This record gives sequence, structure tokens and C-alpha cells, in this order.
Amino acid sequence: VQVWHGYVTAVVTGIAWALSFPSRRALVHDLLGSSELTNAIALDTIGLNVSRMLGPALAGVLIDVAGVSGGFVVMTIGNVLGLLLVYLLEVPRRQREMQDRQSILKNLIEGFAYVRTEPIIMAIIWITLFINLLLFSYSTMVPIIARDILHVGPALIGALLAGEGLGALVGSMYIASAINLRYHGRIYVGGSLLALIGLLAFSLSSWYIVSFPIMMTLGLGTSGFATMQSAIVMLVAKADMRGRALGVVSLAIGGGPLGSLLVGAVAESISPVFAVRINALMGIIILALITLCIPSIMDRIRPQPLGIHQ
Repeated sequence: VQVWHGYVTAVVTGIAWALSFPSRRALVHDLLGSSELTNAIALDTIGLNVSRMLGPALAGVLIDVAGVSGGFVVMTIGNVLGLLLVYLLEVPRRQREMQDRQSILKNLIEGFAYVRTEPIIMAIIWITLFINLLLFSYSTMVPIIARDILHVGPALIGALLAGEGLGALVGSMYIASAINLRYHGRIYVGGSLLALIGLLAFSLSSWYIVSFPIMMTLGLGTSGFATMQSAIVMLVAKADMRGRALGVVSLAIGGGPLGSLLVGAVAESISPVFAVRINALMGIIILALITLCIPSIMDRIRPQPLGIHQ
């Protein structure tokens, strides 16, 4: 195995994710409709958070037992089983208006043109972009800060990251069990703000016993962000533009790697703590500005009619 093999694998995996993310979320809407969409997306997020908690532990066991290659084999088998489950789903056939086949580029251009006419979706895209740039890049800094500032070893570093996953799991479970949610945007903005405040508090903490509940709070905030991100777009977008709007959201999520490069550069030039702290402060300011410029994100979300017939 050579280094370039890892880059190729990462690129292919990224392309696959870019295709699966909007497709999976749109499929949820096709199966359940708008009335149960938010709860279903929250359940999907629960699955992701559980995997984030159990995945590293399972990976460690697999590497010890079967080596790194064995871990990839098990992961491949898991993906094949997932593909089989999706194939067995009975998705309702719906009558849609006939549309001419178009290129991916033209669909993407139309998606950009459409989201510009929907202020709420534009707010989602801008917040998604900056949250991925400034918030989620923190994960690469946590082990360094935990080692150098909190003075803990690998086991407690893993527990710290698991605490963030636990907070996200609790938040997702609460949203999944909620009934008659109306102000989705407030949960989305509030969750984003809570996560950024948690990140700022983590950068200021010098004690592990304080940092652990802070990470749980950060995870609680990310659950509101992650669940409502897709749910709001699917509730607001027109039926024939839903997939394209989600595609634009996927592009905004793609800003995450750039954020990792930026936070790494600042950490190397100044310090990891400063990099995390300045990211949190910038995120809070930008989130406030977006909310002030597009206040409709805080209004009650009124789902678009399906526009299709069973």
C-alpha cells in the first residue's frame, strides 16, 4: 500500500458520499412525506452518532484481530448489506411531470439559481458552509489540546470524543421523539450557536473534568444543526427541485476539508488553542450576521405541498 492509494480511496469515498447524502435524505421524504420527515431525519442522525461512538472501538478490535485489511473487508461487507437493504425497500411510485434529461452541470446550475430565490434555503447553505469551515475542523485539534493542555492519555482522549458523540445522540433522540415541531430554523440556529459556544468554552478550559461536559454540550448542539439542515431544505424546496437543493447543500458541506487546512495552518503558526478559539468566535459572529440578514430562518416552516400524486 502506498500513500497515493489513500488519496484515491479518499476521493472515491468523497464522490460516493456526495451522491449518497442527497439521495438518502430525499428517499426518506419519498417514503414518509413531510409530516414525519423531521423525526425520520433525526433517526438517521441517531444512526450516524451511534456509529461515531462505536466505530472507533470496533475498528480497534478489527485491526487487532484481522489487521487493517480485515477492517476494510468488514466495512465492504457492511456496505453491500446496506445496498441490499435499500434495494429491498418498497418506494412508492409517484407520478411526476415529465422532464427532459439534462446534464449534471445544468442541473447544478439550476439548483444554484433556485436556492437563490428561497431565502430560508440560502440561510441553510451559508450557515452550513461556515459551520463546516469553522466548527467541525475542531476534531483534528482535540487530541492535541487534550494531550498538551488537559494532560491526558489516549484512553481519556477517546472518552472525550465519545462524550461529544453521546451529546449528539441525546439531542438526536430528543428531536426524533418530538411531536409537531414548527420552528425548525430556531433549532437549527440554536444548535449551531450552542455548538460554537461549546467549542469556545473547550478552548478556554484547562481541566478535563470541565472539558468532558463541554464536549457533550457541543455534541448536543451539533445534533440540532445536523438534523434540521436537510429537513428544512426538504420541507421548503419544491418537489422537482428538492434533490438539486440538497446537492447544493452537499457542496457547502464540502467546505469542511478547507476548514481543516486553515485550522491546521493557524495551529502550526500560533497554537492549537488559539486556532480553535478564533474559529469559534468567528463562527458565532458570522452565524449572528446570517441570522440578522435572513431573519426568515427563525420563522415557522411551512412545508411545500407534495405536488405529486400517489
